[in-house]
Amino acid sequence: MKSLTATLAGSAAAFALASPAMAQDELRDWALDMFSPVPATVPALEDNIVTPEKVDLGKALFFDPRMSASGVFSCNSCHNVGTGGDDNMPTSVGHGWQTGPRNSPTVFNAVFNEAQFWDGRAADLAEQAKGPVQAGVEMANTPDNVLATLNSMPEYVEWFEASFPGEDDPVTFDNFAKAIEAFEATLITPAPFDAWLNGNDAAMTEEQVAGLETFLEAGCASCHNGVNLGGNGYYPFGLVEKPGAEILPEGDKGRYQVTETAVDEYVFRASPLRNITETAPYFHSGVVWDLRTAVDIMASSQLGADLSEQEIDEITAFLGALTGEVPEITYPMLPAETAETPRPSSEVLPN
Repeated sequence: MKSLTATLAGSAAAFALASPAMAQDELRDWALDMFSPVPATVPALEDNIVTPEKVDLGKALFFDPRMSASGVFSCNSCHNVGTGGDDNMPTSVGHGWQTGPRNSPTVFNAVFNEAQFWDGRAADLAEQAKGPVQAGVEMANTPDNVLATLNSMPEYVEWFEASFPGEDDPVTFDNFAKAIEAFEATLITPAPFDAWLNGNDAAMTEEQVAGLETFLEAGCASCHNGVNLGGNGYYPFGLVEKPGAEILPEGDKGRYQVTETAVDEYVFRASPLRNITETAPYFHSGVVWDLRTAVDIMASSQLGADLSEQEIDEITAFLGALTGEVPEITYPMLPAETAETPRPSSEVLPN
């Protein structure tokens, strides 16, 4: 995690660079030092070769509500690919109509995050996929019950065999997670900003280009950088000025709950900004619905910057250039239950 001194120094240096509007080529060079365009192909995964069979299996599992104890909730319930890759709720509703503690991040482009969840407790998408399935307030299931469900349906067994050839017992909880990871790795959304980074001057509007320059000059890219413009670092929420409890709930200490280290209190992974216009409400608390307001809060809380109305408008316009083209996704036809398929349960267990 960057120190307060280093971050503020970087921000001050960025402000010192503020000047009349830069030429697009000069601005692009600066931007390419901070960001990378979405790649044209699905990125390689560690210890998980992406194949068409595995992607299809992962898609079925992602949409199948029978992976939850109640048979009601699927991965898509909280990460709806039709609504920006999240559920557009402050916090998600799960098993027994309980609500979770944090806002649901988008699944789109999540493969580019260095870790998953707001506190980074999952190293990759495969590890992340195991979490909600077992969380009592989400899908409230167990690995054993998931495997019993999958093994009860011959078509699922065939799909696992095709996706993990050569394995004596391919229907495992690890492979369940790897298949979902493979599908989620395909959910990348190239945007106008990527076309602009690749040299197309006309891909962004004049206001969006001005907003990019303001974004860089203000120091926003000190945390929101890389392919996903975030998702690759941890920072205190309230680096300069701590927001009130309505935005930063005192009971949620962020990464501290993972590391139990005092310096990680109220530290969160920098939110990825791709498709941010589609994923309100904002922040881990999910209490801010207006993107301009979120920009203003971040400028004051993280940078100590008092942005003008025009600068806020420009940055907000630039963020619109991060709204990408969603891949075409058809709802899968899922295997039918059998007499051996475990029956759904709505029992709420103590957390």
